Amino acid sequence: MTSRPMTSPPTTGMCGGLMVCGTGSDSGKSTLVAGICRMLARRGLRVAPFKAQNMSLNSTVTSTGHEISRAQASQAEAAGVEPEAAMNPILLKPSDHRNSQVIVDGRVWGTLDAASYQAVKAELWPVVLDRLASLRERYDAVICEGAGSPAEINLLANDITNLRVAEAARLPAILVGDIDRGGVFASLYGTVEILPSELSSLIKAFVINKFRGDPAILAGGLDQLEGLTGRPTLGVVPWMEGVGIDAEDSMALEAFSSAGSNRFRPPSPVGEVLDVAVVKFPRISNFTDIEALSLEPAVRVRYVESAGALGRPHLLILPGTKTTIGDLRWLEASGLAAAVTALSRPAYQADTTTILGICGGYQMLGRTVSDSVEEPGGSQMEGLGLLEVATTFEETKMTRRVSGESLGEPVVGYEIHHGRTSALAQRGSLGPWITTQYGPEGARSPGSNVWGTSLHGLFESDTFRRAFLSEVALRSGVCWDPGDAVSFSGARQARFDIIADAVEEHLGAKKITDLIDGAR
Repeated sequence: MTSRPMTSPPTTGMCGGLMVCGTGSDSGKSTLVAGICRMLARRGLRVAPFKAQNMSLNSTVTSTGHEISRAQASQAEAAGVEPEAAMNPILLKPSDHRNSQVIVDGRVWGTLDAASYQAVKAELWPVVLDRLASLRERYDAVICEGAGSPAEINLLANDITNLRVAEAARLPAILVGDIDRGGVFASLYGTVEILPSELSSLIKAFVINKFRGDPAILAGGLDQLEGLTGRPTLGVVPWMEGVGIDAEDSMALEAFSSAGSNRFRPPSPVGEVLDVAVVKFPRISNFTDIEALSLEPAVRVRYVESAGALGRPHLLILPGTKTTIGDLRWLEASGLAAAVTALSRPAYQADTTTILGICGGYQMLGRTVSDSVEEPGGSQMEGLGLLEVATTFEETKMTRRVSGESLGEPVVGYEIHHGRTSALAQRGSLGPWITTQYGPEGARSPGSNVWGTSLHGLFESDTFRRAFLSEVALRSGVCWDPGDAVSFSGARQARFDIIADAVEEHLGAKKITDLIDGAR
């Protein structure tokens, strides 16, 4: 197999860099990149993360209004720099098993099936190289993350994400294997052996990740692996409970929902615990909205996929979704739609469930959803009818950061949606409950037990989060003591430091910096 012709970015004045690949998805690449970024930033370097192509329904908005993956935004946060579209030039947001919305440079580029996307990769390749070159001109180091496995030999000819990027940019690579899933030695060895030589030669070392136990028992295997491949293992990173960064997909959702449940939460106070149920839509998006709730010591978060599992939570959240009408159909078929409607009419006032819809979940709570953008041929569907609003999808996606006030507390958030939700003429809704720089936002039911908003990230505002949960507790008749204040930002910063500490201790700062400097 030979390399296809490609143009490398200019190397004059280029900073050092490193490509972090994994033997498969969820091997810990994103977390290790965040840790390396943090480690370098603590040494006074200006460092940027980069992932040429990410497939994720968890996205956020930059200060310039561009949409990128939450994972790259979190890595930028770990590095102490402002996230930008160049750090994630291509974002794929799956609409179903075949099609994805393609975001290029933070803007909607089109919706393509897998075959069509493969056909346009040559057109996107110069974008990848240019954005990486731009970062390398402006930062001291760029830490690149691959996607999935670099050894998908059926896709190598059109690879614009993994080792072809490292080859074009003349970057060394390390290969990360997840030992917790088993077969790590075969995965590392097999990846190197199946690759063509010009790509396998870029892999300079291995990292074994998520190890539970005494690493001394691996010594013999590490020696044999080096003998077979000629590559050393930089180190063995232990299992770190609850310190992963923003997950890319729902594979890691349950672990993500309890991230920091022990390490970053204060001890549980005396009193009742708020039960928070989150509907796990098939195309759930931006479930990172729930992370801040999971940090509260007197809150229990759980995900539900059936009416039988719902029970009577104190707070029920309908989160974001990539396909509002598709997931609304699923909500009805699963019986959850009827269960949600029943919860909106409490048997008696002292046992009220508060229902909150965020973005797509908010749209479902309204009267109708009309979608001619993400639904082939266009479609209109009745919503749950719990809020007097209606949603119409528009071609132009709304992507912007938002700040304002709600419940007497400051809030910050961001919008990412095609749907435009507006109040209907009928009475029966209390109207907006958030004031932003763009005007009033959201809607409530007359009994104030059903709430909706288009804003993601609201619960990251500490004082608002507690004010909202206090409202939930009051309506539920729960004696809720929130305990010591929890700082969402502080917990995230502590998490980045823990990961960076693990990188320094188990991989070695000098080994990493030597690899990075070799790419200058």
